[in-house]
Order: sequence, then structure tokens, then C-alpha cells
Amino acid sequence: MSKADYYDLLGVAKSCTADDLKKAYRKLAMKFHPDKNPGDHAAEHKFKEISEAYQILSDGQTRAAYDRFGHAAFQQGGGPGFGGFDFAGSFADIFDEMFGEILGGGRRQAETPGTRRGGDLRYDLDLSLEEAFRGGEKTISIVHSVSCADCKGQGAAPGTAPVACTLCKGAGRVRAQQGFFTIERTCPQCQGAGRVIQNPCKKCGGQGRVRQERTLAVAIPPGVEDGTRIRLAGEGEAGLRGGNPGDLYVILGVATHPIFQRDGANLHCRVPIPMTTAALGGAIEVPTIDGDLAEVAIDPGIQTGHRVRVKQKGMSVLRSSARGDLYVEVAVETPSHLSKRQKELLEEFTAEAKIHRTHPESESFLAKVKEFLAR
Repeated sequence: MSKADYYDLLGVAKSCTADDLKKAYRKLAMKFHPDKNPGDHAAEHKFKEISEAYQILSDGQTRAAYDRFGHAAFQQGGGPGFGGFDFAGSFADIFDEMFGEILGGGRRQAETPGTRRGGDLRYDLDLSLEEAFRGGEKTISIVHSVSCADCKGQGAAPGTAPVACTLCKGAGRVRAQQGFFTIERTCPQCQGAGRVIQNPCKKCGGQGRVRQERTLAVAIPPGVEDGTRIRLAGEGEAGLRGGNPGDLYVILGVATHPIFQRDGANLHCRVPIPMTTAALGGAIEVPTIDGDLAEVAIDPGIQTGHRVRVKQKGMSVLRSSARGDLYVEVAVETPSHLSKRQKELLEEFTAEAKIHRTHPESESFLAKVKEFLAR
């Protein structure tokens, strides 16, 4: 399948300025970034496409190469005078440079040459429905990479320091003349670090990072739902060679409840009531998520499936002082294990019911059956 035109991907003309490119990419990146579309593989693919397009067109040299030879300029053996082009630059770095302060809080500190941001981590945290209602604080333990204390994250043994790479002279990038253009790529000797560790730190083996267990407090806001994601900035893996740490994403899972079923901010529960209460009316007590009981009035003649609304007794609403409602669904219970006297009373009631016609729904149904059979 042929690759889409980079200008078409960004929605700009070939004559566009650098500012036009940046504005177009900013708008599309905000729309398709994976943090805005969790689990959407199509959006993730689109984000990678537009990031690649911006990476090529935002550089004067590579843009000129693309304008002349198209995609062939960056393929192995493709285009007059061109070798393979190195796309080692991180799409995330491009995005963070432009949007660090928008997604998930504060702006990430810009990386210095040779450093690399640490990876993000995920932690699945299970909550009860009551905990999701109340919110509060939960303590979690994670094992992640932290900066080595002995070498302060540099990877070199204490008292020594990394030296500049002899191939790239500390730049982390090397240039090669390809036809009419100069192509820049990651230095193969230092892998873009710009420095080489001659005497590695014994504690971290030159990595600048060590594994460590850490306990963290996670603030749970009232009203969270199953799948809610909480970002703890800077609590992910330590960066390489002093780079910024990644983030920790806590994914909340809310357990099912033995009494309540959740529907957004509302709660539902099914409550059995005696046949006599359903016939005569009265009041029943039902549990609430608050941990207390609420009195619910039962109208005489209520039927199974009828719902009674109890206002403001549902779940907390996230980032709001409002609450949902509790819906009580009535289930009329037929009595069982009757005594002889109870059977006699029910037989008397049945006889009276035929005279006074106390079952209108049954009578209506029987009338429809008779009408159907008479056709």
C-alpha cells in the first residue's frame, strides 16, 4: 500500500510556511494523540503518520529531499543519491515539546542532548463500590527504575565522568553527504548519547538506573468509574543519562456489588416485599451506599417491577458536589411453606377476590385470551 502524501496528511499546501506546518500538526496531534484516544488503534496509527510527516517537513533539508523525490528519498536504495533515512527521533518527544503542559498536567522539562525520557508504567488498582463512592487515599507499592544514587544517573563510576564520543564529537548525530543533500542520522558509536562511558558505575553497571520498590499514596476522587485513569507525573521509570522520568498511570477497577447495580451516577437495587405489603401498602427500609437505611413508601396494589426513586442516594458525581439517585425495584414475593390456617385464609381471600374483582390485570389478560380463541 502506497504511503499518503505528507502535505495531504497535515492538510497543508506545499507552499506552506513553518508556522503553518506547526499549527496544522498541533491541531491534528491534539485530536489523535493516544492519551486522548485510549485503546483506539486507528487514532494511534494516524498520530504516528502525522508525526512522521511533521518530522520530515519541519526540517529544511529533509523537506527539500521529500519535495524532489517523495517517499523514495527515505527508503533504502530509493531516490537518486540517497541511502536509508533514520527515523530514530521519537514522536513523543515532538509532541511533548509542543504540548507538554496540556495533557495530564504540567509541562515536561525539555530533554538535554544525549538523555532519554523514562518509560511510563501502569498499575491496576481495584476498588469496592463504596470506595468509588467515598473516594479517599489508597497506598500502592511499585517496583520501578530510579536514578542511581552512586553515579547520580550518569552511569560513570563515582569520581569519573562520561567522555565525548570521538565519532560525533559529543553531538549525538553524524552527517553524511548524499548527492546534493547532507543527511543527518543518529551516531552509531554512542547511540545518540554524545558521550561514552569508559568506567561504568559498579552499582548500576553503567545504566544510570537501579530497580527499587516504592510506596505511593494515590488520591481517589469521589465518583470514579471503572476504567478511570489517574496520572502520577514523574513516578514512572527513571530516564537514561539524567533524562526526565516517565509517568505512572493508575487504572481503577470498580468491583461489582452484592446489592447495588451502577448506571453512571445512579444506583439500582431489587427489593423483595411481602405480598401483604404489596396489597395493603406501607413502608419498607432499603440500604443505601452511605451505609444507612432509607424509608421507602409502598403504594397499595404495587406490582413486581415497579420502581421507586429515592433522590440523592446514588453515587457521587466526579468533580461535583451532586449525587445520583437510587432506584428501588419492587419484587412481590409469593409466600411459601404455608400453615393450614394460612391456606384457609388465602382460600377465603380467593373466593372474595372473585366477587370483588381485585385482580384487574389478570382479568384483562383472560379477556384477551378469550377474544383470541374466539377468532
